[in-house]
Amino acid sequence: MQLKHKIVALSVLPLLLAVAVVCVLVFFQNQRLGEQQARLIEDSILASKRVELKHYVEMALSIISPLYESGRDDAEIKQQVLGVLARISFGSDGYFFVYESNGRNLMHPRQGELVGQDLWNMTDPRGLLVIQALMQSAHNGDGFQLYAWQKPSTGEVTDKLAYVVMLERWGWMLGTGIYLEDVDQAIAQVHDEASNGIHATMLAIAGLALVAVLLVFVGGLALNLSEHRLADRKLQLLTQRIVNLQEEERSRVSRELHDGISQLLASIKFQFELASLELASGNDQGLETLYKGTERLAGAIGEVRRISHDLHPSLLDTLGLPAAIGQLVAEFEQRSGLLIDYRNDLGDILLTDGMAVALFRILQEALTNIERHAQANTVAISLDGRARRVRLRVRDDGVGFSSRHFDTLTGGIGLRNIRQRVEHFGGRFALTSQPGHTELMVTLPLSTT
Repeated sequence: MQLKHKIVALSVLPLLLAVAVVCVLVFFQNQRLGEQQARLIEDSILASKRVELKHYVEMALSIISPLYESGRDDAEIKQQVLGVLARISFGSDGYFFVYESNGRNLMHPRQGELVGQDLWNMTDPRGLLVIQALMQSAHNGDGFQLYAWQKPSTGEVTDKLAYVVMLERWGWMLGTGIYLEDVDQAIAQVHDEASNGIHATMLAIAGLALVAVLLVFVGGLALNLSEHRLADRKLQLLTQRIVNLQEEERSRVSRELHDGISQLLASIKFQFELASLELASGNDQGLETLYKGTERLAGAIGEVRRISHDLHPSLLDTLGLPAAIGQLVAEFEQRSGLLIDYRNDLGDILLTDGMAVALFRILQEALTNIERHAQANTVAISLDGRARRVRLRVRDDGVGFSSRHFDTLTGGIGLRNIRQRVEHFGGRFALTSQPGHTELMVTLPLSTT
């Protein structure tokens, strides 16, 4: 092989390798971010639908309350309640249903053929015993249940999220539900956008690589020392352009994640412009306006830092769980004004990355609940480890709540997330509360291998 061909090959091959690596990194990064965005959107939509369903059921209960609370249990008053519920609707597929505790349907405005039937053993296409699952959620769960049901307006079987409660005196289960096609559509749209972004990026990188190869090849045809140095400089520029392209893609994704603070930044800009106009006109109010804009800018910066820290605290990777909790406690104490006593007795016990993240998120959720609901003055946090287990304890002196309503608290989603994290590691989760004292204790077993 001639020398110029070797030089061309040595120039082209590393470039192609770099482009291939960049393509792989961009592909997996976009794919991962797309999945994260899809999960965030799905969680957000489902949370809003849960709130909406609870509002509907609360409205229905308030409407039938005069009849139900009248103390009468005769057939006439029950029939009046069923008639009232049958007339309540929201949208083309929004309705209420009523079942007896044995599974017999008492009222279904959209599918009248079900009324009077025993549906206790009816299953959906996934094999779920629908009525039994709804009854279980109404008695022992949070009232929410996901299953597949025929949508009246289209006749197609689709996913449905229901919320049910018990009318204990009559042994009735009352509920309503929302069909979830819009969730699937939103997730599909996110995946399509991510796929289109990946495709466009790949084409841009491929075009850039093609241009680079052609330039290097043309430079190698007229081989001399000056052309060789020129080719090296061009190769460096091209490599930098590839890196810049990757950074631009990351910036685009970052902007999409942080669009929520755009209005705040716009208002800060207007405030700075107002300050500049006031200062230019000699108005003494300009300095105060500038100070206000600076304070709001500091708030925007803090919000970005908080979002980034919430996604994944960097101290977990660098200094470990105790340091990450220390930072979380310091930030929470400064933000909330509560007095926090944090004690770390973990010693030299090493935790897996997954367990460290789980404990950090559990504490984060607990502190959020304290800040929102507890009305506490002091919080005590202890983290200790033994040979076979690690334990996290959080206590506050707030107003507390009734332990009987633990599974049906308004904020039960956060507590349920804590329970799921603990159960994932085979640990124990305990929550006790009374006025002036609430304690959450999480114990996770450590591997002995």
